[in-house]
Amino acid sequence: MATSSLDRVRAEVVMLWDRLGPLWGISPAAARVHGWLLTQTEPQEAEEIADGLQMSRGAVSMACAELGEWGVIIAERPAGLRRVRFKPVTDLEAVIRQVVEARKRREWDPLLTNLDKWLEDLKDDRGDAVDIRSRLERLRGLIGIVDRAAMKFLKGGVLGTIGLRALVRSSRSGRHL
Repeated sequence: MATSSLDRVRAEVVMLWDRLGPLWGISPAAARVHGWLLTQTEPQEAEEIADGLQMSRGAVSMACAELGEWGVIIAERPAGLRRVRFKPVTDLEAVIRQVVEARKRREWDPLLTNLDKWLEDLKDDRGDAVDIRSRLERLRGLIGIVDRAAMKFLKGGVLGTIGLRALVRSSRSGRHL
């Protein structure tokens, strides 16, 4: 049976998301589900997702729960139906904000908290601790800059919106910033 262009593209999106998901902090299974949902025109039930990806129903359920926690899919139960259907959030700005917010909360916030604690612990030490403290201070400064930029982006406003819109326009036109 011949494969349509849509089937080929759908499979390639799923494979790419599978590889990229862990880089974003998302499990490969959840990334596959998200990639597959992005290539669907209608919300899908867990059984449809499992069949489409040849995954177990349990794996799909866990992946959908994870994606729901990230805020990148919506679970809906149409009136009169028992089963939940899943659809991706297609507002690119909202998805990017969700991912940035989750990464900040899971990674940058604990890193900043620990860096502050370690810098305080080493404040009066001498010898090798001076060099280590200097390195940690530089790291704290860099992460602090990234954290402040993320906060401005997450709060929205002109700076975050203009930057994100420029990025989206650039990606749509094939140009890179």
